[in-house]
Amino acid sequence: QVQLAESGGDLVQAGGSLRLSCTASDLAFSTSGFIFSINVMAWYRQAPGKQRELVAGITGRGRITYSDSVKGRFTISRDNAKNTVYLQMNSLKPEDGAVYFCNGGGDFRTPGDYWGQGTQVIVSS
Repeated sequence: QVQLAESGGDLVQAGGSLRLSCTASDLAFSTSGFIFSINVMAWYRQAPGKQRELVAGITGRGRITYSDSVKGRFTISRDNAKNTVYLQMNSLKPEDGAVYFCNGGGDFRTPGDYWGQGTQVIVSS
């Protein structure tokens, strides 16, 4: 059973930066690098009153996609040896404020079955 745990959410001023981390663990295995077997790792976000939306996704081979709203400002990366996916967020805007969720096992169009609990990002203007 795969578990995802996000961290790094915080309150930040507009124009600032944050880095979110998502660490995967498997209750059945403790093997370093096992998330390599999870092809697509992604970050989603959900603001109050809005639908959850894809922010960025990355495949095991490093193919990446971003939503248009974050292109040029956010960078997704993964360290398979550490079972961790990162989201570097720069030039944050108030509209980036949301709960950010880590997801694994889907593709760039459909989320997978693995979700983290979410981490809150608040961007003050």
